[in-house]
Parts: sequence; C-alpha cells; structure tokens
Amino acid sequence: ENLPELFHITHVWIPDSDAVWVSAQIIQDYKPGHKELLLQLCDRNVRYPVSSSSDLPPLGNPDILEGENDLTALSFLHEPAVLHNLRVRFLDYSSIYTYCGIVLVAINPYEQLPIYGEEVIDAYSGQDMNDMEPHIFSVAENAYRTMGREERNQSIIISGESGSGKTVSAKFTMRFFAVVGGSAQQTSVEEKVLASNPIMESIGNAKTTRNDNSSRFGKYIEIGFGRKGDIIRANMRTYLLEKSRVVFQASAERNYHIFYQLCASRDLPEMRGLKLDAPEHFRYTNQGGEMQIPGTDDMSDLELTRNSLTVLGVQPVQQMELFRILSAVLHLGNVNIEASGRSSDRSYVNADDRSLAIFSKLLGVEGSQMAHWLCHRRLTVGGEKLVKPMNGQQAVEARDALAKHIYGQLFTWTVHRLNSALRSQRGETRSFIGVLDIYGFETFECNSFEQFCINYANEKLQQQFNRHVFHLEQEEYVREELPWSRIEFSDNQECINLIEGQMGMFDLLDEECRMPKGSDENWARKLYDQHLSSKPHPHFRKPRLSNSAFIVLHFADTVQYECEGFLDKNRDTVFEELINILKASQSELVSELFQQHGNMATVANGSVRSGKRATREHKLTVGFQFRQSLQMLMDTLNSTTPHYVRCIKPNDLKEPFIFDPKRTVQQLRACGVLETIRISAAGYPSRWTYEEFFSRYRVLLRGRQSPDNARGSCTHILPELIPDPDQYCFGKTKVFFRSGQVAFLERLRAEKLRVAAVIIQSHVRGWLCRIRYTRIQWAVVTLQRYSRGMLARRLARTLRYTKAALVIQKTYRMVSVRQLFLMIRQATITIQAFTRGALTRRRHREVRAVLLLQARVRGWMERRSYRRVRTTVVFMQCCVRRKAARKQLLKLKTEARSVEKYRQLNKGMEVKLMQLQIRADQQVIKSFHLNHIIILYVLWGTVQKLENRLQEKPQPGLVISEKEVEERRRAEEKTAQEIILLTQVDHKSELHARTHTLFTFCVCVCVCVECVNQAVSQAVAAFQTELDEERRKYQGLLREFTRLEQRYDNLKEISSCEDESRGPGTCLRRSSSGQQVCVCSPPTHTFLYVSPTSLTLFHICLRFLENQLQSQRSQWEEEMEAVRRQLHQAIAASSSAAQGQVRLYTDPPLFLQMWPKTFEMSSLEDLYLKKNALFCIIFVLSTFKNVMTLPFKNIRVDVACSLPPGLPAKVLFLCVRHADVSGDQARAQSLCAAAVTAMKTALKKYTKDVEMSALWLKNAWLLHDLLLKHSHKQVHCVYTFVCSPSLGHTYTASQVMMMMMIFSPLLYLQLALLPFSSLSVQALLESETIPGLSAGKLAVSRKRSGSDPRPMGGDAPTMASVLRELGALHAALTHQAVPQTLLEQAFHQLINMMCACALNSVLLRKDLCCWSRGLQIGYNVSLLEEWIRNRNLQAGGAVAPMEPLIQAAKLLQVGKKSDGDARAIVETCTALSSQQIVKILTLYTPHSDLDEKVSVNFIRTIQVLSIIIIKNNQEMFPVSF
Repeated sequence: ENLPELFHITHVWIPDSDAVWVSAQIIQDYKPGHKELLLQLCDRNVRYPVSSSSDLPPLGNPDILEGENDLTALSFLHEPAVLHNLRVRFLDYSSIYTYCGIVLVAINPYEQLPIYGEEVIDAYSGQDMNDMEPHIFSVAENAYRTMGREERNQSIIISGESGSGKTVSAKFTMRFFAVVGGSAQQTSVEEKVLASNPIMESIGNAKTTRNDNSSRFGKYIEIGFGRKGDIIRANMRTYLLEKSRVVFQASAERNYHIFYQLCASRDLPEMRGLKLDAPEHFRYTNQGGEMQIPGTDDMSDLELTRNSLTVLGVQPVQQMELFRILSAVLHLGNVNIEASGRSSDRSYVNADDRSLAIFSKLLGVEGSQMAHWLCHRRLTVGGEKLVKPMNGQQAVEARDALAKHIYGQLFTWTVHRLNSALRSQRGETRSFIGVLDIYGFETFECNSFEQFCINYANEKLQQQFNRHVFHLEQEEYVREELPWSRIEFSDNQECINLIEGQMGMFDLLDEECRMPKGSDENWARKLYDQHLSSKPHPHFRKPRLSNSAFIVLHFADTVQYECEGFLDKNRDTVFEELINILKASQSELVSELFQQHGNMATVANGSVRSGKRATREHKLTVGFQFRQSLQMLMDTLNSTTPHYVRCIKPNDLKEPFIFDPKRTVQQLRACGVLETIRISAAGYPSRWTYEEFFSRYRVLLRGRQSPDNARGSCTHILPELIPDPDQYCFGKTKVFFRSGQVAFLERLRAEKLRVAAVIIQSHVRGWLCRIRYTRIQWAVVTLQRYSRGMLARRLARTLRYTKAALVIQKTYRMVSVRQLFLMIRQATITIQAFTRGALTRRRHREVRAVLLLQARVRGWMERRSYRRVRTTVVFMQCCVRRKAARKQLLKLKTEARSVEKYRQLNKGMEVKLMQLQIRADQQVIKSFHLNHIIILYVLWGTVQKLENRLQEKPQPGLVISEKEVEERRRAEEKTAQEIILLTQVDHKSELHARTHTLFTFCVCVCVCVECVNQAVSQAVAAFQTELDEERRKYQGLLREFTRLEQRYDNLKEISSCEDESRGPGTCLRRSSSGQQVCVCSPPTHTFLYVSPTSLTLFHICLRFLENQLQSQRSQWEEEMEAVRRQLHQAIAASSSAAQGQVRLYTDPPLFLQMWPKTFEMSSLEDLYLKKNALFCIIFVLSTFKNVMTLPFKNIRVDVACSLPPGLPAKVLFLCVRHADVSGDQARAQSLCAAAVTAMKTALKKYTKDVEMSALWLKNAWLLHDLLLKHSHKQVHCVYTFVCSPSLGHTYTASQVMMMMMIFSPLLYLQLALLPFSSLSVQALLESETIPGLSAGKLAVSRKRSGSDPRPMGGDAPTMASVLRELGALHAALTHQAVPQTLLEQAFHQLINMMCACALNSVLLRKDLCCWSRGLQIGYNVSLLEEWIRNRNLQAGGAVAPMEPLIQAAKLLQVGKKSDGDARAIVETCTALSSQQIVKILTLYTPHSDLDEKVSVNFIRTIQVLSIIIIKNNQEMFPVSF
C-alpha cells in the first residue's frame, strides 16, 4: 500500500535496449488510477505506460545507499539496483568485489591491482567479514576461521564463465591459505601447493576467444589442515578435460599452453632431440591462427613450469620423458594419411613419413606397426578375428582419438603425481577447505557435448546454492523467533531430471552408444519421442528448422544444442591395437601410462575399444563418468559449509575497467546472484538492530527517549509510522522490514528534518537580518568619523607641502651654483696638468740619448771585470780541490795497509768461518772417533793374533823386560777404557734408534688402522652399490621381458593376420621375431666375500683402537685429577668467602638454588680480585658438558627476572673467552649458537611475557656488545676489574655478531607480537575516548553466514588499558637497564606496527571512514603521542610513524567539496600517497544528513597514478646494537 506513496519526485528505473536499465526522474506525482507516468531522462521527457500498480517501474534506492558494499543492504532489491550498484563500485570506486549476502561478486578488472600483497593478507587475517571491505581474502579468512571454530570442513565454490577470473581467484585463495596456514618461511607443503598452479595452467589452460588463460577443466582442491591450523596436505580432483582441443581449435584460439611453450624452447640444448619446429608447422597448433598471446613469454613460462615440477619432486629425466610424449603428440598430428583403392575405401601411411618416424622414436614404438594399425581395425565376428581397412576419414579420426587419449592419460598421470607430492607425513588432517574452480554456464552459437555437460553441472550447483540460501534465510528467522511462512524459490529439479533421470537424456545417449549402428540422428529422434511426443517435458523443446538439434530451458537461459558429435565425444574410444603398441614402448613413462588400462587408465579418460564388445562398456562413457564424479562432488559440497564466489566478466574486449551492462546482466542471471536477491526480497531483506534503528530514526519519535530502551521505543513508534503490520516484524535483536519500507522511513525522516530545517532557517534568517542592520549602522558612523578626519589631515598636509617647497627651491639653487663653480675649477686644474706634462716630456727626450750611451759603456766594463774574477776563482778552486784529493789518496793508502780495515770488512765472514770451523771440528771428532774405533778393532785383532801365536808357538828363549810388560798393561787399560766409552756411545745410539723405530711403528700402525677403516667403508659402499645395481638390472630385465613379450604378441597377431589374408598355403611362413624373445630369469643375488684373514685383521685393528682410546682416557683423568688437586690447594689458600663462592660454581644444583640470593655483582668482583679466582671460575665452567644451558635452560622465569641485569650474557661471554684462550674455536661457536637457540626457545615458550622479552633483549644486546669490544682487533679486559692481555687470540666474533644481528629483529618482533599489540590497534580505532561522538550506521549491514560473532558483554580495549600495557613494557625494559637508544628503537618498531595496522584497517573498513570516527582516532593518537613524549622516546623516531594515521584522521574531518579543499588535502596529507587518499575518500560515509558523500568529480581531481595503497606493516627498521 505504501508503494504508490513513494512515487513522488524520485527516480525510477526503466528498461533500455542499450544500457538494459536507465534512471529517470519522476516529474509528476503518481496517483492510483493513472495510466501513465511522466518521467524525465537526461535528454528528453518520456511517458511510461502504467495499466495497474503492478506495472510501476522499479524504484531507485536513496543516494545514501549508493555504492553499498552489500547488495542485500539495498532498500529496493531488484535487477536495476544491483546492476547500478555494481557499476558505481566498479567504475567510480575501482572496487571489484561486492557482497551479495553470502555470495562474493568479483568483477574481472583485466588489470593488475596492488591489493593482493602480504600486507593485505595480514590486514584481513583474523578480521570479521562485516568489518572489512569485500575481498577474496575475506571469504578465505571466513572459511579458515569457521573451520577452526566449528571443526567442520569448508568449501569455496568459485564459478563464472570463461574469462571472468575464476583461476586467478582460486590462485589468490590458495595463496592466502599458504600464508595464513604456514609460517613466515613457507614450508614444503605450502610451497608445493603454490607450485601446482603453473603446472596445471600449462597443461590445462588455453587461449579462447573470451579469455587468454581459460581453464579447460574443472578442479576441486582440498587443502588439509592440522590441529594448529597449518597445512598438512593437499589433494586435487579434476573434471571433464576438454580433450577435443588437442586436435581442433576454433578461429582465434590456441591449443594448450604447454605445446607452444615447448615450441618456443626448441633451441635449448636439451630440447633439440625433440625435433620441434615453430607452432605454425604443426597441425595441432596452427588451426586457430593465434601463435602468440600479447604480454606473455612462452619460453619463460616453460622455465616456471619446469621449476614447479622440480619443487614437486619430478626429476629432470622424467620431465624430459614428459616433454617427449607431448612433442610426440604434435608430430602425430602431422602424420599424413592418404587414401587408396578404387572407391577410396582404404588408407595408408608412407613408410618414409618423417613425422611418424619422429613419433615412433620419441615414444619408443615400432613405426611399421603404428602405421599399419592407424589404417586398419580388427573385428571379431563369430569368434573369428578379422582385419578391416579403414578409409581416410576414419584413419584420421583414429589418429586424433589416439592423440586425445595420450594427452588425457598424461594429464591424469600429472594430476596423480601432483597429489602424491602434495601428501605429507607431518600429522593427521583434522579438517580441510576445498576450493572449487569450475566452469560457469556457457552458451555459444554452436553448443555441443562439452557445453551440455558444463550446463548440467551448473544446474546441480545452482540447485545446491538455492537450497543453501533458502536454508540460511530460514535459520535467520528461527534464530530471531519470527513467525514465518515458507519462501517459494525456483527449484530446477525438473530440468535436472530431464538430464539425469530415468530415460533421461544421458540414459538415452548411453543406450544409443551401445547400439552397433548408433548415430546422432537416431539419438535426436529418441529424444523427440521420449520428451515431446509421449509426455511433453516443460524444459525440452525442438527447433522449428532442424531435426538434429534440441533446446533445453536451463535456469539461466534457453540453450540450443547440436546433436552432431555427441556420440563420438561420449564414447571417446581408441582402438586396442594402438594401445598395445604403446604398452610395448621402450619408454618407461609411456609404458607406465598404458600398462594398467584394464580398470584404472580408462576411468577418467574414456574407454578403449577392442574387437570384443564388453558388457560393461556403457560404464566407461564420458557422460557416465562425469555424472559419477559430479555426484561425488555434490556429496562433498553438501557435507561442508559452502562459501560462494561469483566471477563476472565486464566486457568481451578484455579492456580494463569497461562495464558492459548487457553482458553483466546475462552473467548475473546465470550465476544465481539475482536469485539470491529474489529469495531475500521475498522475506524481510532489510534488517536493523534496535540500537541502529533508534540511532537513525529517533527524530521520528515524540518526546525524549532513552537509548537504553531502544527496543521499547521501536515497538511503540513503528505501528504509528507503518500501519500495515505485515510490512515489518520484531525479532529478538533486530527489526525486519519488507522491501521498500526503509525507503519509506527515509522519506518520513527527510520530511521531518525538512520541517525542522525550515523553522531553524526562519529563526536564523531573522537573527542574521538584525545582525546585518546593527553592522550597517555601526559602519555609517564609522565612515563619517573617518571622512572628517581625512579632511583635516588633507589641510595639514597642504600646509606642510607649501613650506617644504620653499626649502627645496632654496637648496636646489645653492646646489646648482656650487656645482658650476666646482666644474670650472676642475677644468682649470686639468688644463694646467696637461701643459706641464708636455713640457717635461720634451726635456726628457733631449737627455735620453746621452743616458743610453753611458749605460752601454758601463755594462761592457762590468762584464769584462766579471769574466776576470770568475777565471781567478775557478783556478783557485781547482788548486784547493787538487790538494784535498791528494790528502784523501794518502789516507786511503794508509788505511789499505792496516789490518783493522780488513777486520771490519771481514767481520761478517768471521761468524761464517766460526760456524764452518765448528762443523769441521765436529766432523774431525766424528772421524776421530771412527778412526779410533777402527784402530782399536785393528789393535784388538792384532793382540788376539799375537796371543794366538804365542799360545801356538811359544818362544822359550824370549825374555820380556818389565818395562815392556808395563807398557803392554797400560795399552790394554787404555784400550779397555776406549772400548767402554764406545760401548756407551753405541748404547745411546741404539736407544735413539729403538725410540725412532718405535715411533715409526706407531705411526705406521695408525696409518694402517686408517687404511683398514677406509678399506672396510669402501668395501661396504661397493657392496651396497653392487647390490643396488643388481636390483636395477633385475627390474630392467623384467620391464624388458614384459615389453618383448608384448612385441611378440603384436608380431604374432600381425603375422597371423597376414597368413590368413594370403591363404592356407602361406600360413606356414612364420615370423622369426618370436624366436628372438628370450625369457630372462631373475638374476641371482651376489654377496661380497670377506676372507677370515681380513676379518681377523679388522678385529685386531678395532681392539688396538679401543686400547688406545682407553689409554688416552686414563691419561686425561690423571691430568684432571692433578688439576683438581691444584684447585683445592688454591681454595685452601684463599678466604672462606671465596671458598663459598667457588663452590657455587663447582656444584651446579647449589649454584642454581643460591643464584638469586647470594650471587651479587659485588661479591663476584671481590672473588675476581682474589688470587687465581678467575682461573678457578673458567676451569669450573669449562668442566660442565652443557655449560651453555646453565644460564638459559635451567633457570625458572621468576628466578631469571630477579637476576642482576645482563648476568647470563656475562657468564656466557666468560665461557666463550675461555674456549677462545684454549684455542677451541669450534666450541666457542657452538656455545654462541646454543645461546641464540636457547633465547629463541625461551621467547617462543613465553610469547606473552613482557619481562622475558625485555630480559633477553638486554642480554642479547650485552653479549653482542662484549663480543664487539673484545674481538681480536681490539684487545681489552673482560671487565674493568679483570685484565687479561691474552684474550682474543684465535676466535673472531664476526659469525656470532652476525647471528646476533639476525636474532635482534626476532626480539623486536617478539615485542610487536605481545598481546596488547593487536588490541592496541582496536583501541586506536574503536575506543570511545570522547563520549557522545558515537554515530549509528547509516547503511544496513547484513550478517553473512559463517562470520565470527562479536563477543557480547566483553570488555572492549580502551586507550587507558593500552597505555598501561605500554607502561608495563617500558618499566620492564628500564628494570633490565636497557640503553636509551635500544629502548627508542624498540618503541619505534612497536609504534610503527600499531599505526601501520591501524591505517590498513582504515583503508579497508568503511565503518571507520566518517567524521566522528576521524575525530576519535585523532584524539586517541594524540594520547599515544603524549605518552611517548612524557617518556622522552621521541628522539628515536617513535612519533614519525604516527603521521600517516594523523593525516588520515584529519582527512576524515576536513571539507571535501571545492577545488580549494582538494588542494588543501594534497598539501596537508604529505605522508599519504594519492591512492591512499582516494581510497579513504571513496570509503567516506556521511556522519549525518548535514554531511554528504564525496563526489566522483572531487575524487578525480585528487587521483593520480600510484601503486602503493596498503602501508607495509612488516617494515623492520635497522637495529644497531
């Protein structure tokens, strides 16, 4: 009843042939009974015929709802309103995403937009859909959070026609999950998920007339998540690959990308063996006439595909196998099949066909067999096998079927390989999110089997979508406890039954495929008989002028299908003989693709037709497979919570930001968006909470009303405003309105405000007139006063001018006379000067000749005198020098005769002579000893001979005197002494020799042990290598046996067929190829033989090594025991206090217990001052095996925080320096690495602990500072009270300092990730610090399915709580004695993160872009800035990151109408980019009726080219320790 009342001076929508709908202004009020409506268009007036109220044109929404981000929030829900809102958002606001209830409408911009970076992912992560601007990331975040909250599987259904951006949307969705579900550094699973996209695009995407990168298959990707929300695995399912594109492409289209990528890379060294050429030379790639896509590089795309295959674990060898098969498909298309016979009923392939030879070589098959079976087929008739030749057309079809089958098998193998690579063993999958990227509704001029299957799938998806929307709508009513009746919606079950029901179109198609002579015409006649003659179906029609086509009335449009080719595409058969040839291929990958065709290879890629017709052949049709896979998909979707994304293609020109309303409306009807609108409009589409309704329409209430009783006020006022109770309904938390009622309330509110405005204007105008009269009266009096004063001043000025003129005249006359006198005087003086000069010059010329003559004579005399003096001086110098030379000669002769001179000259030679003399003496001594020994041996021998002679021949008559006896005795004693001396010398030499021999033996034993170890390891490795080689040989022989066996069967069949064709007489001629097949038995396993001698030697070496290690251990224990005794002696000598402190170090448990009580820095310094105390501490610390865990792992949190600041870093530094002094560089590095690891573990464990973060920030800085001070370049003391000049000899701290520099950003990030950091952003933007500025929402926001509910009754964060948390952090850092520069850096990074996240939220949330919220944000930021300045942190730059947020808050408050306002905004907002300014102005929402939305013209005056929209909140400032 209220609809006619709304047709007063408003705008409506009327149909138009070009723009679909145009806006028109009502210039004459409509009253019931009128037959026409007078409308005004932009260029003319029109009369719109109206027969009844139901024929009225659709009403336009209020201007306040223009550009709304949710279509269901519009007051009038109809097609023109949806189209207009999408156009405004797409063209004026450059927003490609819009909500439509639970559906996200995405319009393809055909341009790269900077809205998909990691900054945007961070901004949408963890946010509610109602708070953020529409985005694909918002849908992904909603699905991710719903999965984690409800522990239920989710599905994101992305649909749309070709070129609408489905693949890109699915890619960004998976990228969001990879970032949110992974770590900062992507793990292997996330990386593999992203790497699968280039592979599937290369083998499954192609260029069409509508899209340059169209997906020619449907896919459903399940991304599995673990309990912590991280990606565990992924799985991909594909649907209905368009295999016909492999052999045929329409005009201006291309084959799959992979073929053109291979042709572009044909010049690479590894690709030359594929014998590829330009794509123009291949039949399978040149049919469309498009060889290149503008803006793409096929060669670089192939490199990306190869890298992705490597990431997924496909080795380069297997990649080349894959490329060989793809190249073979191209060469197969160039095989020339020629007709033969009288009636051309036969065909053949030339034996020298180059393409067939290359194809056979690449796939490793027999070319002659392939050529034979391409032109023949085998039939089984009555149990006999017959070979029938095929004509040229049938052979070409067989060739194309083989190419399609090979590509289909390869596509399936690639998908299986991707799925196996995407499986992970990291844990059990708790739930998954499925991303469905499937083709949308398609209608072309000629629609075939592919379009029929695609539209059938869209019928099923639309039915599921309608039921889900209906279910959500009813759930909302039940939740709000509304009395509701069933909402009627269009159910397409009848159309689905027509296609898949009993005796439906698919059943009839499969039945016709089983017929021996089935044809497309027979199938069409069966369709006409079944669905037109016997029982006409409402969704089936027959074209008037065709008997081989049919029409189906789909939910989106009426489509006519041509029956030609339906049976062949549904069968998708390939002859078994060709498959058998491929099975016998020498290529491992080819044989793997076709070995298991019995039950697996044909499930997804069609059937293999043999001579014997199988009873289950109908199960292998493409239609049957597609129905099965689609039913599995629907079961999966029904078991999950769906989220819908509808992609729209704005134009067919592929031009950026061009909006074609005809194409858009067609797609909106096809994708179900308008059906969602219709279902919503059938109930209560407009929904307001009681608080929002009260805040908006309180002006319609009478008397003073309290916001606390908003529901009671709404219940009281609505019956008076809307008499019909059926137009609204009260729920628990919301009030519901039918379509158009919000616009009616807006009209009442505007009228009430207009009346109030008139009263206010009358009072204001009277007040202004009175003020104007008072100002005019005051102005007249002021003008009179100023006029009289001006006349008086003019008279006084005249008198002054007269007197001044007399003075000027007198002065001028005096000056002119004086100037004349001075001029005459100057002229007289000048004349006199010139006269006197002329006279003087004349006299000078007369005297000048005399002076010249005198000068020449005097010069000659002086030169002669000079020559004489110079000659004399030279002679005297020669005499003196001669005399001095003679004296020097005499002196040199005297010195030459002196010995001292020789001694000085040969002083260096004396040392050399002495050394030579010493060597000569040593040689003499050695030679003397040797000669002496020789003489002694000779003498001893002589004595022995003499004694023997005396004994043998005694001389009785010989008398020896006593003197001779005495001499002989002395000689014997001397000889005995010399023999003893020589014996001692020999003993020492022998000892040294034995020592040297023993040492050499030890070295040899060690070398032998090492050699034995190496020999044993080499023998084991050789045994393992030989074993693996034998296994590979065995597997290769098995494969070769299978291949040869298949070849034998093929040759046997060929020979049998030939024998049968030649007759019985020739059957005895058999092919000898069968005799060449030999059965290779599995090779026996060989084992490495090790002799008992080698084993014995090996055990001996091991026993020797064990004994050696035990001896070293005992020696080390003895040394340690000696050092411990020295330690106890040192402790006994020191004081009792020192003893107690040292015991703290020697006893780790006691040390850890007493650390916070007794281990103070003063006592430590006293201990260091004691004698040998530093040695004791370093020794005790060095005895701990895990000393690095002492200050990091075993200390409790409360104990660690109570330690003196920096104590763990100092203890670790002592340990590092001790290892450095000991020369153990590896141990020092391991200590520092373990320290950094322990710090990271502590930070990860105590993520929300402010004190722990401050503690390790201090210790990390102090450790870095100590290592920097005491590196080998600067040798200082450890502390001011300990001096050690030997520090820093071997260890360089560069690596440790590098580790600390890498670790330092983690510390700052730890501070940024504290609990109050995320809450601080919410407090900055939403905290109501200034009371009374809260503004109700002007637009209605509908709650979308699955979004996180707002916590009711929870305490919202405030600026006071945030400042308290910041104060606690500042106190913790101050307690740890963190330096001021480090403190400033920490707060600089923290404030930058807070302000960047806050600015990103402003850029992405429409509810924050209003005047009141800008004022609140500005005040909150000022509180934060004041807090920073009170603590003197502004010197480190902590205030600078606030400037963009401050300018954004000012931008929300300034005027936005005139060009001056635009210039002021550009000059003021210098910290914001122009794109950020435009984004804020686009999202600006009026605060009240006194405010207006920013016009498009105003935005265009500011907008300039820029690519930066989102501020990087991950920026890490350089940290200087």
